[in-house]
Amino acid sequence: MYAIVEIAGQQFKVEKDQKVFVNRLASEEGDAVSFDNVLLIGDGDNVTLGAPAIDGAQVSAKILKHLQGDKVIVFKKKRRKGYRVKNGHRQALTEIVIESIAASGAKKAAPAKKAKKTTATKADDLKKIEGAGPKAAEALVNAGIDTFAKVANTPAEKLSEVLTAASSRLAHIVTETWPKQAQLAADGKWDELKVLQDKLDGGIEK
Repeated sequence: MYAIVEIAGQQFKVEKDQKVFVNRLASEEGDAVSFDNVLLIGDGDNVTLGAPAIDGAQVSAKILKHLQGDKVIVFKKKRRKGYRVKNGHRQALTEIVIESIAASGAKKAAPAKKAKKTTATKADDLKKIEGAGPKAAEALVNAGIDTFAKVANTPAEKLSEVLTAASSRLAHIVTETWPKQAQLAADGKWDELKVLQDKLDGGIEK
């Protein structure tokens, strides 16, 4: 029996006892996890298709370890601008082993409860950071980095890891100036921030 299941935003064809590398999961090593967005199940000549998912189907797995993928070099160049930027990136991954595939009878996992805020601190509009669009700002907020002060105190490399873990479409974003921008915003130095942002292109100093 095999199944096609969506895990952390990607689709995989899996079988029992198969080891799979997926985008970083929030659970700890050794935890049992289950995925109910099963798109297809094949058992010999019998194939069941979902619309889009199969109701009651579930793939259960166990987290073996968290790791980082091979380094990928991202090189950007603008013609006739003298602009060249070279960055390295290693994708945050999780290795899991498939323990079982259930074609029916599984209950939908309860939605995760949002963590209660310990303070009444209001989230800042992180889109005011040059280079941070709505999706990037949403990824930071979901990771608990929801104020300018928190962005300022987070290394640029960590910000990039958060964006990449949220979506592969955010992996190309360069965050090297975000802590500096966020510190000015946190201090209320909006005029200085505007001067800095006038020198930026997509969050990168020209």
